Amino acid sequence: MPKRNPNGAGTVTKRKDGRYQAAVYVPQPDGTRARKYVYGKTWTECDEKRQELVRRDRQNVPTPTRSAKLSEWLPYWLEHFIKPHRKRTTYDKYEMHIRLHLLPSLGSKSLEGVGTADVRKLVATVTTKVSAATAKESHLVLRTALSAAVRDELIARNVAKLVQAPRVEYRVIKPWSLDDTLTFLEGARRDPLYTTFVLAVALGLRRGEILGLHWSDVDLDNRTLTVRHQLQRVDGVLYQDSPKSRRVRVVPLPLMCVAPLRWQRLRQAEQRRQRLAAGEVWQESPYVFTTASGRPVEPRNLSRSFTRISASESLPPIRLHDTRHGCATLLAAAGVQPRDLMAILGHSQIAVTMEIYAHVVQDNQREAMSHMDRLLKRRRPGR
Repeated sequence: MPKRNPNGAGTVTKRKDGRYQAAVYVPQPDGTRARKYVYGKTWTECDEKRQELVRRDRQNVPTPTRSAKLSEWLPYWLEHFIKPHRKRTTYDKYEMHIRLHLLPSLGSKSLEGVGTADVRKLVATVTTKVSAATAKESHLVLRTALSAAVRDELIARNVAKLVQAPRVEYRVIKPWSLDDTLTFLEGARRDPLYTTFVLAVALGLRRGEILGLHWSDVDLDNRTLTVRHQLQRVDGVLYQDSPKSRRVRVVPLPLMCVAPLRWQRLRQAEQRRQRLAAGEVWQESPYVFTTASGRPVEPRNLSRSFTRISASESLPPIRLHDTRHGCATLLAAAGVQPRDLMAILGHSQIAVTMEIYAHVVQDNQREAMSHMDRLLKRRRPGR
């Protein structure tokens, strides 16, 4: 017989029925440790299974002693797979789908017990109660969580991949015309947040990217702006994060942005001087856009101001985020190539840029083909 295994490597014993049995303490999906039993017809077969358990233990790979329920796996996956590696906004969105949709429908099911019928029922239920878009996101969360379970060898296949996500009809974004955009900027000129709107319209920056700008990221002499932060509020906490694509990008500044940024710097300096002169509190921060006390501007307040000014100018209602689409449309119509457009807007995938670009190209093609009416018009008799 081979020598005794070292501590923690498990043991192999012969059972009364002639088979061999090995027992090893292994980590569980919930973070605890429990004894796992494996069996074999021969000592060698059983020992190979024991060694595999020891290998997984040393790599800290969970090996459930029983089939884990989704109510156990999903929170574990969220805490150990998503939280350390994904953005806080992503974690918050996934947690919401797990709490409101996945656990109520599938929480009592074991990982191995979830079937395609269960997934279809989940998708149908969420589609009926909420929307197809929400059901599609819940399906994505479940599919991603089960893929992690497959990689950890907890299950053999991902049944969510076998169920098609619901088709979603996304709303068609109709950005403002050039005249509407100019009307809005004229109406916003006296607003304290005027400069933020100029950056949104001219550069297509996201709301969080605008409010997350530092003065050290703005080079007015060389007319460049570096997007390296964004400001977000999640679960009541206002925090600074990296951009959505996690990539720092440098955007050239058009002349129309330079004067408003200089005005914002002077205005902020004057606010600081007045607060300190009056003996009031001024919160020092690196941000370009701050309140009268020096605090960062609330993202929701920026959206509220945008909506208020739009309504006062009787403009078609759009979201602040839709100005990105308007900026992209104007740049594409001006002949900016898709790759340059992608870099300016900070899209992570060229497909997103091409969707906008295709609309502009179609409009240009329609205008070009309208000339055919004139060129191929039937001649009148006698000509």
